[in-house]
This record gives sequence, structure tokens and C-alpha cells, in this order.
Amino acid sequence: MTPTSLAIALPLIVTLCYLALCAVSPFGNCRKCKGFGYALKTDRRGRLRPGKTCRRCRGDRKRIRVGRHLFNVAMRLHRDGTR
Repeated sequence: MTPTSLAIALPLIVTLCYLALCAVSPFGNCRKCKGFGYALKTDRRGRLRPGKTCRRCRGDRKRIRVGRHLFNVAMRLHRDGTR
């Protein structure tokens, strides 16, 4: 495989894999709380304790993926434009 075709094929494969991931699993773990639903804090002894509810995911622990959000926006724009 030539370097040019490899440079074209690799990003295409990565993009198609991400699109498949967004189609199969549209929600991923929250990046801020890492899927815990709350911020972790430590007490005086150094033990981890649950803190405040995560503001980004509001404690749901899941957020919509960027690719799925863009797909939803495109579908909504198409649907509203063809009515």
C-alpha cells in the first residue's frame, strides 16, 4: 500500500468506526465525572467520598456523543426543511 493511499484510508476507517459507534451506542460516559454522576472529593483521612452532583450530566452519568449530536442536528434540519 502506498503512503498516499494509506493516508487516505486511515482517517476514513477511523471515521467509519466512530460513526458505527455512534449508531450502536449514542450515549457515552460523562467526561467530567467519568461516569460516576458526582464529583469525587476526599475527606481529611484521604478517603474518597461522593461530592456534589455533576453539573454537566446532572447525575445521569451519560451524555450524548458529539457525532450523534451532529447527526441529530442534521436530521432535524432536514426534517424541518422538507415539511
